[in-house]
Amino acid sequence: MEGEYFIPVDTEHIALEKNKAKELRRSQWWKRKRSSGRCHYCQSSFPVGELTMDHVVPLSRGGRTVKSNVVPCCKDCNTSKRDLLPLEWEEHLVRLRDG
Repeated sequence: MEGEYFIPVDTEHIALEKNKAKELRRSQWWKRKRSSGRCHYCQSSFPVGELTMDHVVPLSRGGRTVKSNVVPCCKDCNTSKRDLLPLEWEEHLVRLRDG
C-alpha cells in the first residue's frame, strides 16, 4: 500500500530544489522565520543556529522549495521525519506533543 502513494522524483528535481533552498536560507524571510527558535514539529526551543530547514512535503516526494513548504525544525525531528509526509508520521508527532 505504501508504494501506491509514492512516486519517485528524478535527481534533477531534487538538485534544483536544494539549490533554491540554499538561496532561501540566506533570505531575511527565513532568518525571521527561524528567529523564534522554535521547532515547528516538537515546539521545543533551540538556539537559532541549531534549527534546520525542513520541507513539509519532502523533495523526494515531489515537494518544492517554496515558503509555504519549509519550516524551521530541530535536527532530531528532521532526522526522524526523513521523507515522510506529516500524515504518515502523525503518530510520532502526537507522542512528541503528549510526551
